[in-house]
Amino acid sequence: MSTITLTLPDQSTLTVPRGTTALEVAESLGPRLAQAAVVAELNGQLRDLNLPLTEDGQLRLLTGETPEGHEVLLHSTAHLMAQAVKELFPEAKVTIGPAIENRFYYDFDIDGTFSEEDLRQIETRMKELAKRNYPVHRKELSRAEALELFRSMNESYKVEILEDIPDGETISAYEQGDFIDLCRGPHVPATGKIKYFKLLDSSGAYWRGDERNKMLQRIYGTVFATKDGLKGYLRQLEEAKKRDHRKLGKELELFTFDEEVGPGLPLWLPNGAVMVEELEALAKETERKAGYVRVRTPHLTKGQLYERSGHLEHYRDSMYPAMDVDGIEYYVKPMNCPHHHKIYASSPRSYRDLPLRLAEYGTCYRYEKSGQLFGLMRVRSMQMNDAHIYCTHEQFKEEFLAVCRMYLYYFDIFGIEKYEMRLSLHDPADLGGKYINEPELWLQTEQAVREALQEGDLNYVEIPGEAAFYGPKIDVQVWSAIGREFTLATNQVDFAIPARFDLTYTDEQGREQTPLCIHRAPLGTHERFIGFLIEHFGGDFPLWLAPVQVAILPISEKSHAYAKTLEQRLFAENIRVQLDLRPDKIGAKIRQAELKRIPVMLVVGEREAEQQTVSLRRRFEGDLGTQSVEDVTALLTDEIKHRRRPHRKIR
Repeated sequence: MSTITLTLPDQSTLTVPRGTTALEVAESLGPRLAQAAVVAELNGQLRDLNLPLTEDGQLRLLTGETPEGHEVLLHSTAHLMAQAVKELFPEAKVTIGPAIENRFYYDFDIDGTFSEEDLRQIETRMKELAKRNYPVHRKELSRAEALELFRSMNESYKVEILEDIPDGETISAYEQGDFIDLCRGPHVPATGKIKYFKLLDSSGAYWRGDERNKMLQRIYGTVFATKDGLKGYLRQLEEAKKRDHRKLGKELELFTFDEEVGPGLPLWLPNGAVMVEELEALAKETERKAGYVRVRTPHLTKGQLYERSGHLEHYRDSMYPAMDVDGIEYYVKPMNCPHHHKIYASSPRSYRDLPLRLAEYGTCYRYEKSGQLFGLMRVRSMQMNDAHIYCTHEQFKEEFLAVCRMYLYYFDIFGIEKYEMRLSLHDPADLGGKYINEPELWLQTEQAVREALQEGDLNYVEIPGEAAFYGPKIDVQVWSAIGREFTLATNQVDFAIPARFDLTYTDEQGREQTPLCIHRAPLGTHERFIGFLIEHFGGDFPLWLAPVQVAILPISEKSHAYAKTLEQRLFAENIRVQLDLRPDKIGAKIRQAELKRIPVMLVVGEREAEQQTVSLRRRFEGDLGTQSVEDVTALLTDEIKHRRRPHRKIR
């Protein structure tokens, strides 16, 4: 019998008979590893533990606590859930069940909806199926065999998927007990590997995300390799519910939506408008120091502008339909860049004028499908601190890095401790289709961005096939205080569109050159960013950002006159103050201010009026004693001016 040699992560080698499975290798290395392993990686490719090994190579045995193993565990649990659903609801048709961040879901075609009791029964059946420890077998099928199998099972959605699989692509299915499902894999070797899971909720979802298709029923769940992992995640979900920006946005009177206005079109209430303006002031101040100049552009334009830029070709589905004005098609703008290109082109440019940094607080409009709208996170009307930097190739790296440093500056202000910059690259196979057909420019600019990120010692990963149609981009991912991941903004390189608009500058030798363009919006849209901040801070915003910064709470009517004088004094210092003159007891007033998450409370009575002092209280710190009005005013104005973080740790 021939043998193969496997190199393990510690660089030790193991010689085993050809055909040995990775699970048998794990068992030879110890029962603990065999029990924890869920998937193998051979020469960089994930594969089932119970498949025979037939070649030499680097072997890793991955547990459910690794990112790759956790994803396999999630997807395998989706199959376990589908098996339970089919046993309890035999008429249900299964569709797709992918793993997503820390969760999985599966969509089913059933009559009616899944109730909470249904979910409890499904979860109970899943536990029974897991305990039976069914082996999970991979089967590779011909297209004809697969079509015959799933037609015989009356699984029409699987048949539709099969018909879309390109010729020559391997077709595989996974079988556990009496259940078989079309799937690429890999999977856990047996259902007994799935132990710590929980079904979360259910909702409606259109087949393939298309609202013209049938509404299906989706069940979400989660699974972890350990009991503590599951408990921790469920605690995080509970905290996330408390911090849900839609819930807190209503409680704190920040924004609202109205059907007569239209879905996805937020109305900022006075408290929310304060936050928008504070963010705008921060960005304008930061950009002015960084050498940006401000411009303004209209909300609509002729369609020919977007034909020239390529947006009609690539983004028409995300744009509102054209309106006919005097026989000419006009569009409300989905982005600011074509307008900024026109501003650049309005005057002759020299190398001495570059880099030129044009910034705008523009409002853009994008048609998001109704099923995709989600509070402030996915809207149809959005404001952003947009800017476009026109520079030479020699200036590009430093300009790109300066934008990245601006991100880090904002992260520090908002206490964002975890971030990741995702370098989105083009797909060479899609040049001339999804991407502009300039292979050399793609490679040059991608390498320039890569070098800039490395020189800046920035945390980044590379994601193929996710670039903008005109160049590579950085998608900035951030994690909130409770560990939820958000897409914040982008930093994009454009090597193609400036030439389409005939944008040029004269170099030192008097020759015309085409500039590069950097598209950037470090705070993203105000809508998404404020949604993130609501959840990040749990509604307890730092003093400078809080809609109401100070509540003045007189103990009785006898101190009303002093309280009003104090209100005027703080107002003159540009401190946002709220005076509570209700006849309630002081304890009730304090509780109300706490519920509204007002960071500072000034309690005043007759003694404070006589001594020109205040009793200072702060959220999470309580009573800080009696202090002079001068000292408190100086303390607050300094904290606001320097945009200091909260005293407490954001957790």
